Amino acid sequence: MSREPERPLALIVEDEPPIRELVRLHLELAGFAIEETGDGRDALARTRARPYDLLMLDVMLPGLDGVSLCRAVRAEGPNTETPVLMLTARDGESDKVLGLESGADDYLTKPFGIREMMARVGAIMRRSRRAHVDQRPHREGAGSRVDARDVALHGDRREALVRGQAVELTKQEFDLLYQLAARPGIVFSRASLLQHVWSDDTYVTERTVDAVISRLRRKIERDPHDPELILTAWGVGYKFVDG
Repeated sequence: MSREPERPLALIVEDEPPIRELVRLHLELAGFAIEETGDGRDALARTRARPYDLLMLDVMLPGLDGVSLCRAVRAEGPNTETPVLMLTARDGESDKVLGLESGADDYLTKPFGIREMMARVGAIMRRSRRAHVDQRPHREGAGSRVDARDVALHGDRREALVRGQAVELTKQEFDLLYQLAARPGIVFSRASLLQHVWSDDTYVTERTVDAVISRLRRKIERDPHDPELILTAWGVGYKFVDG
């Protein structure tokens, strides 16, 4: 008798039981196995103990807020690359940007529709599957190496060295840095970067590019507020320093 394929495992971190139950129901219908908790510290312990295929994090949580939880997950442990969908009750742009800068792949503002939720889950899961199937930095050759100013990128190993020191980057961060550093001095619009790094994902916006650039600068720049490597082309987009 053939074994049933193992279901992807999602962790729902939401302290409002009705919302948690609603999310659980529809993720189960989509084929996920579910773990759930309403406490941020319990969620942190879980994410450090085992890998998940999807994390759904509420921003406002007892014990440890969702933004801090997301940063901790991205910093170390078995879920540094796990897709994260952030849930927020606030609709302010700063709250959404804060969630994306913490390492979330996307966000949903409460109250949200189930169709939108599942569409966003589907989009970030497709990105995750592409990351595992194709470990190349976008469309370059798998063995490509890029050396630009203080940065060395190894496409085959997906390793980044900055001033000789290894830097841990998420797939989005690596792909975005590779796209820029491979063509120093060339200005890329946000729309162009979206096309190269995120491909056909509908639920990603130009604000996501800004959030990932902000995260990259914190990791590779001496002073993220006065960047020397990733420069802003005001009114257009970004470029890697030339020369």
